[in-house]
Amino acid sequence: MSKAPLYTVNGIARTEDQQGKGASRRLRKQKLVPAIIYGGNEAPTAFSIKDNELWKLLENETFFSKILTINVGDDTHMGVIKDLQRHPAKGYPMHADFQRVVKGEKIHMNVPVHFSGREDAPGTKAGGVLSTLVSDIEIVTLPSQLPEYLEIDVSTMEIGDSYHLSDIKLPEGVVIHELEIEDGTDRTIVNMQPPTVEEVDTVEDDSVGADNVPAIEQGGEDTDKDSDSE
Repeated sequence: MSKAPLYTVNGIARTEDQQGKGASRRLRKQKLVPAIIYGGNEAPTAFSIKDNELWKLLENETFFSKILTINVGDDTHMGVIKDLQRHPAKGYPMHADFQRVVKGEKIHMNVPVHFSGREDAPGTKAGGVLSTLVSDIEIVTLPSQLPEYLEIDVSTMEIGDSYHLSDIKLPEGVVIHELEIEDGTDRTIVNMQPPTVEEVDTVEDDSVGADNVPAIEQGGEDTDKDSDSE
């Protein structure tokens, strides 16, 4: 896995009167996204990010799984993005949470999952359908060993095969959080399903033609009733 350079987030410090819901709305009108960084035995630092700069950073998948350099005024923090709130309809970022990282202290991160070898899989060649059930997985690792993504090779999957969390080949120093906790589940992350068979509608041969149906069934009413009307 290649190591991309660190991303840099340029923040603008927020004063106390620039915090809170009302202040956040005013910042967004100024095309600024409210943000905060916390952790690392330091007080939280509130800041804002120019929305066009944040949009550009968000275009990179690895932005969500890399150690970031976060500049706020004269202070520089090393951190990772922990939460991003988006507008429910329009999708633009409304608030970003970052967590400081400390050398030697493990962090929890959700990293993307990449599936490779789909076209080479015997199941795919036999008409099977590869069904991926996760897009990211929470891991625990030291900041220095944080991978950009987890790669899962599905090139040997036959129809009916499935891979679970425990089947993932993890980089050194990385563990899957769900497999470490007491009530965790070794859940399925991908399976190869049988080919999809489309149902074809068939027209049944009706041996009873319209000419053979009694008049009372064709018209729905007895024709003698018409003779009663004036």
